[in-house]
Amino acid sequence: MAASIIQQKSYAFACRIVKACKYLLSEPREFVLSKQLVRSGASVGANVEEALAASSTADFVHKLDIAAKEARETSYWLRLLHDNGFLPTAAFDSIYARNLEISKIIFRILLTTKEKEKAKTQLITHNQ
Repeated sequence: MAASIIQQKSYAFACRIVKACKYLLSEPREFVLSKQLVRSGASVGANVEEALAASSTADFVHKLDIAAKEARETSYWLRLLHDNGFLPTAAFDSIYARNLEISKIIFRILLTTKEKEKAKTQLITHNQ
């Protein structure tokens, strides 16, 4: 089965996060915030993977909601690391933009899924 766009992008993003954290830990830099960054950044992709194996639409939506929240948390840690001089601007801009792109894709998937479920419910109600 071919990987979905969000699956590919969230995995590539997690790899970028791991590399950024590796950079932060490679020299006497930062050892606490980077751990939070790798947890939330990798969790985006992990929750996307779980959503793709969801047992129901509700489970799918729930897992993607978690992925969206993790992306938001990742944004926070990225800003905190950048604004305190640990993450160079070029790296921050690139990773932050990718996180924003993934967040928008997740949001669109959630919106579309919820609209389809609403239409399905209305159709069932109308046919009764």
